Amino acid sequence: MGPRRAGAVQSTNDSSSLSKSSLAAHGYVRDPFAALLVAGAPRRAPLIHRGYYVRAQAVRHCVRAFLERAPADGGEPLRQILSLGAGSDSLYFRLKASGRLVQAAVWEVDFPDVAERKAAKIRATPELAALAGPPLSVADLGSCPNSALHFASEDYRLLGSDLRDLPALCDALLASGLEVGAPTLLLAEAVLSYLEPGSAADLLVWAAGSFADALFVLYEQMGPHDPFGQVMQRHFQRLNSPLHGLASFPDVAAQRRRFLDAGWRACSAVDMNEFYRSFLPAEERRRVETLEPFDEFEEWHLKCSHYFILAASTAGDLAQAVLLPPVDAFPRVEPVTLTGVLSASLLGEGEGYDLKRFGHASARLGPNVILSTGGFGEQEGRHGRMSKCHVLFRQDGCRWNASHVCGLGAQWDGRLFHTMTTFSDSLVLVLGGRLSPVTPALGMYWLSCSSPEGNGADSLKVTITEVGIEAEFPSPRWRHSAAKVLCQRQTYLFVYGGRNGKDPVLGDWHFLHMDTMTWVSLPVKGPEPYARHSHSACSWKGGALIAGGLSVSEEPLGSVHFLKPISDGFCWEKLEVQPPITPRYSHTAHVFDGKLLLVGGVWIHSSSVPGVTVIDLTTKLSSEYHIDTTCVPWPLMLHNHTSIFLPEEQQLLLLGGGGNCFSFGTHFNPHPVTLDVTSLKPRQCCCGVHN
Repeated sequence: MGPRRAGAVQSTNDSSSLSKSSLAAHGYVRDPFAALLVAGAPRRAPLIHRGYYVRAQAVRHCVRAFLERAPADGGEPLRQILSLGAGSDSLYFRLKASGRLVQAAVWEVDFPDVAERKAAKIRATPELAALAGPPLSVADLGSCPNSALHFASEDYRLLGSDLRDLPALCDALLASGLEVGAPTLLLAEAVLSYLEPGSAADLLVWAAGSFADALFVLYEQMGPHDPFGQVMQRHFQRLNSPLHGLASFPDVAAQRRRFLDAGWRACSAVDMNEFYRSFLPAEERRRVETLEPFDEFEEWHLKCSHYFILAASTAGDLAQAVLLPPVDAFPRVEPVTLTGVLSASLLGEGEGYDLKRFGHASARLGPNVILSTGGFGEQEGRHGRMSKCHVLFRQDGCRWNASHVCGLGAQWDGRLFHTMTTFSDSLVLVLGGRLSPVTPALGMYWLSCSSPEGNGADSLKVTITEVGIEAEFPSPRWRHSAAKVLCQRQTYLFVYGGRNGKDPVLGDWHFLHMDTMTWVSLPVKGPEPYARHSHSACSWKGGALIAGGLSVSEEPLGSVHFLKPISDGFCWEKLEVQPPITPRYSHTAHVFDGKLLLVGGVWIHSSSVPGVTVIDLTTKLSSEYHIDTTCVPWPLMLHNHTSIFLPEEQQLLLLGGGGNCFSFGTHFNPHPVTLDVTSLKPRQCCCGVHN
């Protein structure tokens, strides 16, 4: 690691410290010292706050468990906390102010420049200097001069030392009073991944062999191979601080083996989704979830699936005691063994085909036009809510062409998470959506698109007309679903679920009579499904199939419900799918050849990435298909996308998708992609029998 690279790594500490300061300022955690240790008062986004909140809670949980552990011999030996790569973290001051450093002391280690800046800040800040107490002299330490020591008090040592130079680090720690025989917590928050693999391995072996009674707590990245992991890695590469070791230790199982192979006796680890669900009380989760307007659930869950907290110990089973969740607190629901593979291909490349947006809506008008509107995306080199339509069209049943159509005018508000329902070959109904995480998009609109004529897109015309006030949707929402259903030979639009600025999740439904454009009440019997948003809905046998979604507790759902037509209305019926599907949301769904296809989405109960789940609606048996992305741009993020079924080609057309990937940047799938689903249709032998 050269000087330039070291500077890049140090800059990640500065960014992290500012995020921790913003976290405290907005009420997520109590930390009056974070702002005293950094310059500036930034305002981070709610998504960043949530990410740093769960990190802070995981580390605090482990530190508290270490400090509260009953001494093995019944005595009260001095407990030591050694924070590696501590940066500007306020751990020592928080523990001191809360009275948790009785018979305990803290050592912090970082680059010499970082340590000196922190020491200067402590000396210049009365609140920090008072908590740290009178500085100790060399004579007080009872050792020879220690050039690595930048600040020392009775229960605090701040050292500047390179973690790759273990002999120098060991000498500096011993000279500053660290006792290798005392119970010691070694803490590394996002540190090992910045070290070369050999240096990280040596550090783990050194720590396991140096301390008789040690607990090593590690907070780190993982999951390098999936789309989110690819975006995460590219972010750190751009910062000139690439993440090392992820390929060798890509998941919590590999990380556990890493520590056991390095000489640690026991090790336990969980990802941050599991920590959040299993270790934080429901009341605390509700408090955090209502602190700020929030509507980036996909990125929140994906971030948590790419970080873990680990505890390893050299004595006894302390590691399991620290991170052993309650039984069944977070059951894993792994997908069944793969049944097959669906090949992905580009629909087309070149000008016009790019569809860089997510949270949009798409609809098919007749056999030859597909219209996509709204969402958040890239337009004319800028990111924002999309004002232009995107149209795919084909002439004479030939190749699909693409065009970006001019904006819809002042009436169009660039909404996200709305629905579009086809009413005819030229007419689409736009319903719901949002402008911000607290502002619903009001008004229902007709979109009409003239069929292309001639040889190009010049003749395409998309117009917008507001639906009359008599048909105004009575309950604004977004992340809902809409599907056509039949009742007594009348066609209705069934609108279900979603959320709004006041209610985190909705479980109600509404029926729009499509001939008269009036909202009506129809009887619905049977046990109601859990309220949900970001689910899918498909028309089937005159009713609607509702699958997945997020619950009021922000947990993915794995249930499938059928709104079944009966003589005088509808009845809810839950489908008992076997094997149970992995809970998911932010997916799309279609019915093909008597099967429900759930495409993509986000799940947190499995370490893999969703492909296509296929549910046979006759047998209720489920199967899983992997998506082969060899022939399409990678990464391909299948959430916040839309999809259209193309019956002529027996393909699924995937449009857009992606999201704001925590602090790592925004990813947009650049081009429309097709999935060949012909393999899902049973083959017939020569005698006409299905194989």
